[in-house]
Amino acid sequence: MPSSVRIGVDTGGTFTDVVLVDEETGQIITTKTPSTPANPADGFMAAVHKVLEAHDGTGGDVDLGAPRVFNTVAIVHGTTVATNQLLEDRGTADLGFVTTEGFELILEIARQSVPDGYGNSYFWVKPPRIVPAHRVKAVGGRVDHLGREVRPFDETQAVEVARWFRDNGVTAIGVCFLHSYANPEHERRMREVLTREHPDAVVSLSSDVLREYREYERSVTTLVDAAVKPIMRRYIANLSQRLGRGFSVMKSNGGILSASEVVHQPITTVLSGPAAGALGAALIAGVGGHSGAITLDGGGTSTDVAVIVDGEPSLTTEGTIGRYPCKIPMIDIVTVGAGGGSIAWISPEGTLKVGPRSAGADPGPICYGKGGTEVTVTDAHVYLGRVPPHLLGGEIPLDVAAARAGIEALAGKLGLTPERCATGILEISAFNQSNAIRQITIKRGLDVRDFPMVAFGGSGPLLACSLIDILGLRAAIVPPDPGNVSAFGLLTVDVKNDYVRTHVSRDPSPEAVGEIFTELEAEAAAALDREGFADHVYARSADLRYFGQAYEVRVAAPDGPVDEAWAAAVTERFHAEHERLYGYGYRDDPRHAVEWVNLRVSGIGPITRPAIARLPRQEDEPSPVCTRDVYYEQWGRTVVYRRTGLGAGAVVRGPAVIEEYGSTLPVHPGFTATMDDYGNLLVVSDR
Repeated sequence: MPSSVRIGVDTGGTFTDVVLVDEETGQIITTKTPSTPANPADGFMAAVHKVLEAHDGTGGDVDLGAPRVFNTVAIVHGTTVATNQLLEDRGTADLGFVTTEGFELILEIARQSVPDGYGNSYFWVKPPRIVPAHRVKAVGGRVDHLGREVRPFDETQAVEVARWFRDNGVTAIGVCFLHSYANPEHERRMREVLTREHPDAVVSLSSDVLREYREYERSVTTLVDAAVKPIMRRYIANLSQRLGRGFSVMKSNGGILSASEVVHQPITTVLSGPAAGALGAALIAGVGGHSGAITLDGGGTSTDVAVIVDGEPSLTTEGTIGRYPCKIPMIDIVTVGAGGGSIAWISPEGTLKVGPRSAGADPGPICYGKGGTEVTVTDAHVYLGRVPPHLLGGEIPLDVAAARAGIEALAGKLGLTPERCATGILEISAFNQSNAIRQITIKRGLDVRDFPMVAFGGSGPLLACSLIDILGLRAAIVPPDPGNVSAFGLLTVDVKNDYVRTHVSRDPSPEAVGEIFTELEAEAAAALDREGFADHVYARSADLRYFGQAYEVRVAAPDGPVDEAWAAAVTERFHAEHERLYGYGYRDDPRHAVEWVNLRVSGIGPITRPAIARLPRQEDEPSPVCTRDVYYEQWGRTVVYRRTGLGAGAVVRGPAVIEEYGSTLPVHPGFTATMDDYGNLLVVSDR
């Protein structure tokens, strides 16, 4: 075993993907194993064993806790444990909420926004609360928006509340007092009471989770953190025990954190898998010379889309997980229910629909042969010959005849030919994905035609040519081992912690702003010291708005001393960004004052990113390995290439199919795929 290897493990709904990077030789090994939804840790351990076996031939027998192996191995994990718990509404049955006396109805009041506009307001019913009314308790005491105590904390009432939770079996508790972002003292005293009176409870304080204003969002974000804490703590403890050592976990903001720290802030992991994919794709695009890109991560159930600008994924604090608003910093990702397992169905009006319901991994598509009876996107690809009659290089055979029978039956109900039915399923799925791309670009003020698209995930490359046609994209980039890009992305990211403080002012004092930044950077430094980083990097930012607006625009803030010139530079960045986003600004209009709202610091512990090796040039014309009948615009005998047989400079002209271990790229007529120097296939339209 070499002295330094790093392993990334991404647990998905169908497969657990794993990548090993040997830091001495630069060797990169990728593989995958079936996920184990009943106990995700089993699939995790199997993946680590398998990649070590592939690396040095000992992984199948090695003691994972042995010093020979794990004194020299770093493991980074992307997990959907917290996300799935929220999406499935699990973990809230024993959740309680403590708030300021008089504000017990904050979860009912929520926000007035109605999905799909006010035309839907007569029919829309607010979703169920995360905590029912009888488990909401109030405690007396009050601080104002500047953090000054108006009424003292009522400890007698706090004790009564803690004992009620204890006696009624409420073991996960979120605490959010009014204006605690300005002064967290009352929340901390409530935690002391809960620790003393109800020691079995897991407690989350809003001043720890999200120290910024807007009480509803801060309350829900805190409750989500409390809800996922128990399951995440059990999962992390299980893995740490079985590994015999610690590891790191991917966060939604594009950083990683040690498992020992994650258990204190589990909400930060809710988008860890998709975030890793966006970061891996950003590195791949950057190495290929593209500072901006659209990332499309196609899985079995859904497709995750993000946008890369100036080499970095866009961030947001306006995200949601399921039906819950979560204002933690996270990579701006749009998810659509359009994956390989998305089910084709007939609407009451008699039209063909695809998704968002999915066949999942069990029973899965009809072609899996596990008892699935509903036609899926994968079945359509199989019927049209665009994927091979097996997955994972032959490890999973597909039932082509069953897929054909399913397509023919659905086509008969629609009065279509089987070919038209199958291509219609794929066209609808492609349009669903294109709508997600439009949301992440056009709705953010970006021109989709300015970006290439990095297509990855097991099903990501399958519709690349269709998306180029629909959106007018410059090109699609299909990286090597596209199904493992998220696992690879886990090995490309720094340790990163975010800190925020609300400071609302139209004329902020440079001294006050500087003092807040100093405090935030000290918090970040303490966390990085605990992670063992000698080198610290701090990234400042600020949320600003025009006075009277309800929402803010975030801009980067420069380093160095905070003075009048520093504040003027940040204000100028705000004017420019507001104009870029919304088409107007008030830079020269003194009637519209600029209001500062939140100050932020990201503490970053930098790592060494894996190097992507160049491929040798291929001078000869690439040779296909076989031919088979494939339907594009008509049935035809089509050449099939193995990706491993293509070198840098190799050109494949459609119609063709390029296959590899974990994915397939159908090259439609009128398209060309060219292998670049780093093993990426660049797909462009010849039209």
